[in-house]
Amino acid sequence: MGVSGTGKTSVGRLVADALGRPFVEGDELHPPSNVERMRAGLPLTDADRAPWLVAIRDVLDQHARAGLDVVVACSALRRAYRDVLRQARGGVTFLHLVVPPDELARRMAARTGHFMPPALLASQLATLEPPTPDEGALVVPCGPTAEATATAALAALTGETPTRS
Repeated sequence: MGVSGTGKTSVGRLVADALGRPFVEGDELHPPSNVERMRAGLPLTDADRAPWLVAIRDVLDQHARAGLDVVVACSALRRAYRDVLRQARGGVTFLHLVVPPDELARRMAARTGHFMPPALLASQLATLEPPTPDEGALVVPCGPTAEATATAALAALTGETPTRS
């Protein structure tokens, strides 16, 4: 989880590969209307996000019913959004990828082919409610590469890194 530009997709794929689990890109589950809003530079509202979060929760449920753990890249910016995802069978562990805002802006400006424009970064940062200690999320400061961040994420998942929020 995290705002746009943290590397959720790249890191998520690496973590999924290392764990031998399927990977789901949450952005692919957005309804077309959400994608068009973001392309137009309009931030999503809670109402816009609601069906998307339910779709992600349903994917988590489908995998759990099949007896599979899955890695999902999803912003999950607010506690209420994470609460929807926590309704999935089998439990959910959140890895909060953290990147300094100036680095996020640099990454987003350099990114091509993504519907999320850099202009929406400020709205994502304003929406972000970092997980609180009672949520048990694992905080992963992003390294200089996706590989370094994935290594830190795997260490956090296996208990080698004590950083929790």
